[in-house]
Amino acid sequence: MNHTRLIHHVGVGALEWLHAHRDGFRLELDVDPEVGFLERFKPVGELALICKVLFREGVAGSRQATLARQLIDHAWCHTLDGGRMLVRGQRTEPLSPIPFEVYLPFKELGYSSPEAERAFRLNQRLDSYAALEMSPVRRLGLSAFQRRFGLPPRVPEADVVGATWLGRSPEPWTVEGHIAYDITHTVFHLTDWGENPDGLPAEVAGYLADWLPVWLDDWLDLQRWDLLGELLVVDACLPRPTFDERAWEGFAAAQQPDGAMPAVRTMPQGEPEEVFDVVYHPTLVAAFASVLATSRALTQLAHTPS
Repeated sequence: MNHTRLIHHVGVGALEWLHAHRDGFRLELDVDPEVGFLERFKPVGELALICKVLFREGVAGSRQATLARQLIDHAWCHTLDGGRMLVRGQRTEPLSPIPFEVYLPFKELGYSSPEAERAFRLNQRLDSYAALEMSPVRRLGLSAFQRRFGLPPRVPEADVVGATWLGRSPEPWTVEGHIAYDITHTVFHLTDWGENPDGLPAEVAGYLADWLPVWLDDWLDLQRWDLLGELLVVDACLPRPTFDERAWEGFAAAQQPDGAMPAVRTMPQGEPEEVFDVVYHPTLVAAFASVLATSRALTQLAHTPS
């Protein structure tokens, strides 16, 4: 139970920091579209995904739930201007899947923009949209989002899994940073961000059960907190999570007193906006890992014979 309390405490601190720094989830309205108007949409979409997990799992305390609701309201009403920024983003880059991917978790949380939805449905009927070249794990994620939205995936998920790194189950000692992130996101997409552990093919789950403990040790030793956090989420997505005690203790020790989680080793220095841009993702991941692991641990405890 003490271990579960430590895991839960990580999420409490992370959410406190995210709420206190919610203005960091901002768009750059005057940026030249050629250099990436949509780049700053990504943090907003990640925030919505993690808040959706928090509400779905139902293990947050009342204060956490209130902070999460205030965060998501702020992101929708202020950052996205009630969805109007998503429409603008889709018009700026009609073939980009980013506005659609950002919108979906908001829609699942009860927010809506009919104008944005019309644009998504129109653009996704284009052959050019289906022909967009992207990595297999990126295509897998887009297909999963299309399914959840109620659109037929232009490439069925089952047809994409085998093309991913994880789907091929290669030599586990060849994993490096970029591959590891692809592994984690393959798991996220196959399990709908931890909602459906049975979405992992049995052979993939078995491969992860064998090798995930080794990867957790590696990235703990390297103090790669962002990636370690994502791998702890993967553990919570498995049919039989391990809740690796050494990895969680090291992860929790890296968290700052205010709840921020550094990406690598220690906290960066610089202007507040610059620090936010480096730290927001590992802190979101800390909240995600904490909520999912806490939920799975409590479920496991409830099914343990007394």
